[in-house]
Amino acid sequence: MKIGNALLPKLVLALAASALALGLAACSKEPAKPTDTPTAVAAPVETATTGDEAQGSAETIPTAIPAQLQGRWGLVDADCTSTMGDAKGLLTIDADTLKFYESVAKLGTIKSGSASALDGAFAFSGEGQSWNLDVALSSPDGGKTLIRKDTGPDAMPGTLTYTKCS
Repeated sequence: MKIGNALLPKLVLALAASALALGLAACSKEPAKPTDTPTAVAAPVETATTGDEAQGSAETIPTAIPAQLQGRWGLVDADCTSTMGDAKGLLTIDADTLKFYESVAKLGTIKSGSASALDGAFAFSGEGQSWNLDVALSSPDGGKTLIRKDTGPDAMPGTLTYTKCS
């Protein structure tokens, strides 16, 4: 597995933080109590770069869902062309919202991103229920397809691949 130079410091920082948390938890005689307090996210650390990377600036986390990921996306062709309101696989994305057939997700904290990808926390609501999921969105081919991966207790396993509606 090849890890880019920009990701390596973040990976090392995340692993070190996890190891420290596990080590401290092992020393406690009482079980950990759940809290509603969100955990802090480490800020990106600038590192020395070489070659082509030296020409770019430090990685910038977007403040909204990137334009390349916005628009109408369908799991199947009929999701993009239905006039009957039955496009159950249609996903409409704007700057801070994912709109599904029977639910809506509002963007919360953005964990990472680029012009063609975003990983963030979303607050979902629909059919009288509310839940939170981390959602990773990416378009590996310049905006023709969208890959979606949800993580969290209520997440569906696997990834979903959407096609951009014309």
